[in-house]
Parts: sequence; C-alpha cells; structure tokens
Amino acid sequence: MSKTKNSVTFFRRVVIAIKKIPRGKVTTYGQIAALAGNPRAARQVAWVLHSASDKEKLPWQRVINSQGGISLPHYGGYELQRALLVKEGVKFDAADRIALARFQWQPKIFKKEKTKKRLLA
Repeated sequence: MSKTKNSVTFFRRVVIAIKKIPRGKVTTYGQIAALAGNPRAARQVAWVLHSASDKEKLPWQRVINSQGGISLPHYGGYELQRALLVKEGVKFDAADRIALARFQWQPKIFKKEKTKKRLLA
C-alpha cells in the first residue's frame, strides 16, 4: 500500500494503537491487528514490536497473547516483560496468566470512519 496524504500504513497504525494502551492494561497481538485494520495480522504486530519498540518508544510489555500469557521465552525477555507488567499493577494468576476480563484494554470504538479518526487522533 502506498502512503498518501489520507492513508496511513499498517505499520504506523500498529504503532499508534500500541502507544494508546494505558498503563496497567494489556492487549493482544490480534486486538492490535484488528484496531490497525487487519485482524489476521497478529504476527505482523509481533514483527512491529520486535523491530520498532526502541525506536518508537512503544510500551511493548503491554501486548500479550490471546490466552493472557507472555509469548516471549523464559530468559529471552519473559522475565522483563512480566516484571514491567507487575510494576504497572497487572496481576498474574497461579498459571502465570493475566485475567483479560480485568486487565484487557477496551478502547472506545466508534462506527466506521469515526473509529479510524478516534484511533489515529
């Protein structure tokens, strides 16, 4: 997709959505993909996080998998992500999962064009 004055790339929409996740809340890769306009692009969201978290200053720790768990491997970022979330007040259960019903970010979604304008505002 070419970027024009009125269009924003999927990459940029993902970055914008991730930056809007409030402290103490989490969201899933799939939810970010859907907010960015492609609900089937959860893996691309992971790629954006991997490639741009430092440069874009993304709150990467707030993006988890759809089961409420951290997808990073132990000793490969898992412990840091968990510690950052705990510091923000996010609680983990005995199975090391986050209760999405309690901690999942629920952005205000408006219909059609209002949705895009609200997300990108």
